[in-house]
Amino acid sequence: MPRVDVFWTEENESHLLLNKVSREEAEHIIRNPIGHDVSESSERPIVFGYTPTRRKIAVVYEIIDSVTGYPITAYEVE
Repeated sequence: MPRVDVFWTEENESHLLLNKVSREEAEHIIRNPIGHDVSESSERPIVFGYTPTRRKIAVVYEIIDSVTGYPITAYEVE
């Protein structure tokens, strides 16, 4: 799988932490998804996957360019 760069700001990192998802967990899911779709609420891309500790996480992101994503939100799913 090609390297995916993830663009972070204090704003997006803080937003993920509010949902108890770390920067490392979100990056892991973006780089190792088990599924993908389009968010119904924002119409942005969304990926799903498992963290190394087996938490199932969804990450909604924005595509910046062909190799860079900007996480908007992330949350644990059942």
